[in-house]
Amino acid sequence: MATNQYQSYPERGPSKTEAFKTATAAVVKALSGREDATVVFTPIANNQKLGAAPTGEVRLPLPPQKLTKENVVRLRGAADAMALRLKHHNAGVHARRMPVGKDAVDAYNAMEQSRVEALGVAHYQGVAQNIGEALEQRLTLEGYAMARTFFQVQMGDALKVLIHDRCGGFKLGPTSAHVKGIFEAEFGRKLDKHLDELKKNLGDQKAYADILRKVIEDLELEKDDGGRDLNDEETEAGAETEDQAKKDEGSDKQEQDQESAAGESESQTGAEEADGEAAEDEQDSQTASLLESAMEPGSDGKQMRPKAGHNEGRGQSRYKVYTTQFDQVEDAANLCDPDELNRLRLQLDRQLAHLQGVVSRLANRLQRRLMAQQQRSWDFDLEEGLLDASRLARIVANPMHSLSFKREKETEFRDTVVSLLIDNSGSMRGRPITIAAMTADILARTLERCGVKVEILGFTTSQWKGGQSRKHWAEHGKTANPGRLNDLRHIIYKAADMPWRRARRNLGLMLREGILKENIDGEALAWAHNRLIARSEQRRILMVISDGAPVDDSTLSVNPGNYLEQHLRDVIAYIENYSPVQLLAIGIGHDVTRYYRRAVTLMDADELGGAVMQELTDLFEEDIREAMSYRAAMIA
Repeated sequence: MATNQYQSYPERGPSKTEAFKTATAAVVKALSGREDATVVFTPIANNQKLGAAPTGEVRLPLPPQKLTKENVVRLRGAADAMALRLKHHNAGVHARRMPVGKDAVDAYNAMEQSRVEALGVAHYQGVAQNIGEALEQRLTLEGYAMARTFFQVQMGDALKVLIHDRCGGFKLGPTSAHVKGIFEAEFGRKLDKHLDELKKNLGDQKAYADILRKVIEDLELEKDDGGRDLNDEETEAGAETEDQAKKDEGSDKQEQDQESAAGESESQTGAEEADGEAAEDEQDSQTASLLESAMEPGSDGKQMRPKAGHNEGRGQSRYKVYTTQFDQVEDAANLCDPDELNRLRLQLDRQLAHLQGVVSRLANRLQRRLMAQQQRSWDFDLEEGLLDASRLARIVANPMHSLSFKREKETEFRDTVVSLLIDNSGSMRGRPITIAAMTADILARTLERCGVKVEILGFTTSQWKGGQSRKHWAEHGKTANPGRLNDLRHIIYKAADMPWRRARRNLGLMLREGILKENIDGEALAWAHNRLIARSEQRRILMVISDGAPVDDSTLSVNPGNYLEQHLRDVIAYIENYSPVQLLAIGIGHDVTRYYRRAVTLMDADELGGAVMQELTDLFEEDIREAMSYRAAMIA
């Protein structure tokens, strides 16, 4: 029997992931009642803010090719929450009652999202299950199960739990119930009356928003550290502007006269200083070449290079590297399997549960300072701009007054990135590295909330006793003075552009047995510095955490005894004198003040968290003072 040469085979259907995405998009449209809704799956589901006008576009997290229960729970919860927002949320009503201050805005948005979710939970059993499971999963990933005080919990998350608990529809999970217990331990039953009113007004967004403002007022979320109400700042600023303008007119002329006299004096001393600077140029250029020997190929050194000089006769004393063939720059996730990373992260959380509250309070203080620095301000009594509603009363009293307008000033806060470079040497094993890991975790979480990017790096070697580099050197004649003779391992725990949530698990790698070996600080410092130089932020801060001088037995056995230490000093001197990067260091049981110009030495590792937060707070306060001095000079 003859057979057909071209047999037909059944077409393959869509994959499980594609089918799941299609079904999810259909559910969003059906639940929201918006057939025109567009569902987009992206790696970072940055949905529009609640205060923005609805566009009909829903951004959901991109599911992986291999679906897991956790991915399904996350995606279903996000899809239902966004669909309910499209159906029940009015952006105009929400914006009209928007409070002032980051804490108040976050709480206000979280409670409004809880309202739209509660409406869906009350009508659909499946939605109730999805919303409840997604909430429990997110709170668990945030680490709230390990929280011991309210300082470790975000107010918006706690209020969301309370509203869902009062409205019912699903039973709180263990972590959600724990968050509720922490809130009640801090505030008692203070919000019971408001929660009952919120439940009665779920269908009336305007009335619900009015109650939200009462909740925010009772919790004093719109007050700063001094107890002032942030909601009244704009009105006060307008009145102060009028009084200050009159004072400034009288003082401007006097300040200008003093400045012109000072300018003449400075011009006389400028020529004398120029002669002294020229004499230092030759020595400075030699220092530059030492850093270049540790810089990666292709890094941009032009913006930090000193003036041209001479460098003859330095070839013998320059820092050398025998070979970079076996060096590693690895992401933390590539050095350990996911299951072990999860176990190590859990171990880290358990060990520092009692310490996290202290560091979190300091982190909250740093966050308040940063947010205060970013607080917006306004120019009042302008002829064009936004209509100033606070001035309408005087027009009613006297119609001859013209309308008054205002315009928002540009913030003085500079775009900032912070790099945390942690010594991963064997001497850090135990409590020091554990506390360093938790400090880095809390610092990244805190600064990310303030719009400051954070990079967390580690440095060690991949082998003891020289590894492949020393073996290669021995096989090729053992040349004299080979330079650095070990295999570097530089670890990226968190890249600056990576969200904290994705990098959180990586920090557990520091607790892994065998990861901590030798430390070659000079090259690690140059590596971290070059990563910062390549970034576009206006302000770049590099913080080093170490517990000792550079040590690598393989290198020091075939080079002078101070070989690594001298290179570290040269790199530090170059960065401190010529680089735009701000450098500071914290030593644990080791005096780092003999290396770094700005440094702190701690005798107890338990003080590390407070020291890191305090140093960064001081840096940012200096930035505020510099900005105020510059502004005063410009006014003068």
